[in-house]
Amino acid sequence: MDLRFTPEENQFREEVRAFFRTALPASIRKKMELGQRISKEDTVTWQRILNAKGWAVPGWPVEWGGTDWGPVKTYIFREEMQLAPAPDPLGFNVSMVGPVLIAFGSDAQKKHFLPKVANLDYWFCQGFSEPGAGSDLASLRTSAKREGDHYIVNGQKIWTSRAQHADWMFCLVRTSNEGKRQEGISYLLIDVTTPGLTIRPIYTIDGEHHFNEVFFDNVRVPAENLVGQENKGWTYAKYLLGHERVGIARIGASKYRLQRAKALAQTVMIGDVPLGETERFREKVAAVEVELKALEITQMRVVANARHLAPGAADPTSSILKLKGTELQQATTEILMEVAGPDAMIHEPEHLWATATTPSIGPEWTTTTAADYFITRAASIYGGSNEIQKNVIAKRILGL
Repeated sequence: MDLRFTPEENQFREEVRAFFRTALPASIRKKMELGQRISKEDTVTWQRILNAKGWAVPGWPVEWGGTDWGPVKTYIFREEMQLAPAPDPLGFNVSMVGPVLIAFGSDAQKKHFLPKVANLDYWFCQGFSEPGAGSDLASLRTSAKREGDHYIVNGQKIWTSRAQHADWMFCLVRTSNEGKRQEGISYLLIDVTTPGLTIRPIYTIDGEHHFNEVFFDNVRVPAENLVGQENKGWTYAKYLLGHERVGIARIGASKYRLQRAKALAQTVMIGDVPLGETERFREKVAAVEVELKALEITQMRVVANARHLAPGAADPTSSILKLKGTELQQATTEILMEVAGPDAMIHEPEHLWATATTPSIGPEWTTTTAADYFITRAASIYGGSNEIQKNVIAKRILGL
């Protein structure tokens, strides 16, 4: 298998790189370079710039705003975006609910939702995990009972990322208790402003509001918001998670973080020697670089194989990308923590205990290093825990 880029693909990379240099607003670029949090407004602004260019949803069919790039160019686009660095388009919209609607939604659903999903007129969140049903989604208990033209939804979701920003939720609900657990799950689109739906914040160890609990108390959802067929939601969820795990490796982001760590390590002195020149630091960086290169080759194999998959099929190899990609995200944040040293302790999230007068005693970039390190610990859990991915790899790839 030839994994080299063609001259045309390399030319495309230069085009994408040039666009990111000129189109990304300077204020957003600075936040990205310093590792600061990107606001909802920043995300919307950038995604609409991409959408105006026709690049917000490259993996979608052209008729719904996508491009004709194919898997290789789409991979190049994602990598250059992370290397810029620029914010990713909202994954819940672009990589999750959009592809599911394209593959399984009705014509009416596609016409109504897809343009708004692409332009971020609708911000979607993901209603999958529940107390007692995280990686084992088949155990979910949030119920949806059909009453006339509506489903009545009751239950709870947890770890719902960015639900505080959302307009809509794509949600797995139990519509039947007959047969296998997986066979009674359906996929609903729910307006989060519907009466009976309550969102409560969960603050994480980095002090930020990433996650939420969501409660459903007799929430009435129009039956027309059912995606595909009733009790087929498990199939749609597996399709969605296959898309999510391809992007979840975030190889470009790990490359950027490692490049940044190496450059910053040259400014940190250990005695008379820059940290970046010490044997231990160089060995640690080299080990991560080797693993990152191996993951990149695996990613390229997955990209090449995507051309041969049947429509709607998920590549089980995406579990390898999720497993190793998240481990390397954690490894690169750990290296940045080492570079920051004691200055990484200047970790005072504004939502909990920092004040407007809190002084900073170190370089500006160090103030978010600990927060990034802490929140990246969750990367091996979300999107299907790494323990579950090992089971998938053992069964579906190794045949054990």
